[in-house]
Amino acid sequence: MDLGLTGKKALILASSRGLGLGVAKALAREGADVVMTGRNGDKLAANAVAINAEGKGKAAFIVADLFSADSVPGLLGAMAESGETIDIIVNNSGGPVPGKAEDIDAESLMMYFRSMVMAQITLTNQMLEPMKKAGWGRILTIASSGVFEPIPGLALSNVLRPALVGWSKTLSRELAPFGVTSNLLLPGSILTDRLDELDQTAANRAGTSLAEARALSEAGIPMGRYGTVEEFAATAAFLCSAPASYITGTMVRCDGGKARSV
Repeated sequence: MDLGLTGKKALILASSRGLGLGVAKALAREGADVVMTGRNGDKLAANAVAINAEGKGKAAFIVADLFSADSVPGLLGAMAESGETIDIIVNNSGGPVPGKAEDIDAESLMMYFRSMVMAQITLTNQMLEPMKKAGWGRILTIASSGVFEPIPGLALSNVLRPALVGWSKTLSRELAPFGVTSNLLLPGSILTDRLDELDQTAANRAGTSLAEARALSEAGIPMGRYGTVEEFAATAAFLCSAPASYITGTMVRCDGGKARSV
């Protein structure tokens, strides 16, 4: 299937590693030119070199820290200097520290709200007009399966990520007449460094090994294994594609059937 992404310009937030990097690679392999962002300039540079070596879509990068109040103005300024119009925005952010709901404090709540919610909404809103004028655009927001089934021990994530659901759904109805879609992609247990960290936390809490904690977690997934970044990224690429033009306002799960709800 031709995804119709050749020549499209995509901005992928938090893409120096993990899911964001996987999506950047998948879009570039389909011919899109990608702009990656993240805090680690060395990783971004190395990833851009690797993507460009494949010879399909080209990669560039902007160093940006979503925790910083200057991140959005900085990104917008860098994009303006490049003179490029963005066709696809993939909203993504690192997850907050694990913890219980009763331990949430105002300072942490506001810090993670800035990076996980406010930065993504503000940045997206600044890039909508060219999409509307062109009659084509894709906004894909990576959230978490915790938006419909709160994950024990991830209280901050369970509080903040649902805000993106309400925003994305509202935005989808406003943008549909212009041919611009807005969807959410919800990862389950996808094998990344972040999942390693969460599994190690669970192992420490239970007094078991990382391998034992992982085996217990995988046993709760109908497919009996964690997903790969490549599987997740392929789903993201389709939702950003031309053939997905009639899919908007949805939440798509990539979780191996783990969620018990329909």
